[in-house]
Amino acid sequence: MRVANPGAAGYMGLAAALTLIGVPAMAAAADAPAPSAEALSAVWTPKEITFVYQGFTAHYSCDGLRDRMREVLLTLGARPDLHVDIYGCSAPAGRPDPFPGVRIKMNVLTPAQAGGTTPAGASAADATGVSAEWKKVDVRLDRDPLGQSGSCELLEQIKQKILPQFTTRDVDFASNCVPNQLSAGGNWLRADVLIADQKGDKPLASK
Repeated sequence: MRVANPGAAGYMGLAAALTLIGVPAMAAAADAPAPSAEALSAVWTPKEITFVYQGFTAHYSCDGLRDRMREVLLTLGARPDLHVDIYGCSAPAGRPDPFPGVRIKMNVLTPAQAGGTTPAGASAADATGVSAEWKKVDVRLDRDPLGQSGSCELLEQIKQKILPQFTTRDVDFASNCVPNQLSAGGNWLRADVLIADQKGDKPLASK
């Protein structure tokens, strides 16, 4: 993690403005898919994870964190039938929680193995290969650069705990994260992610 002190005392009081209280996520953005030389074969593989956010600068209600994480997961290519449920929360609904958490159940794409072998964890029902492609994804938790800086702790935790659940390559991550301080720029998470073919998540014809 790259750390820099922006030297602006006025930023100290802005953390409260970053509190997310039950509003839909503005969250993640993605660029157009990079062209690929050929269609890839992948299968849907179930994943389950419990995610608990811990941070000092931005504070989240449990329903706010749930909405934001759902949008991030969909942008990273999770199948739309995912479930993101509030987990271990103590604050009243809509109020910032000290340790907001979510329990995630989702299906993500993993490359089909040579010879038609089903990857570990994939169910027989999801063993049919689907057409997939690499897509460049830029995870943005806020459109405003200063707001993105305030979300840097969440961005770091997404990189550590969520991104490894997906099939990725060429991960580009930078963090200029100082607790209770905001500094525009220097915080990003980008990667190529294996997603369902945008032309229509269709099964590949068997050879």
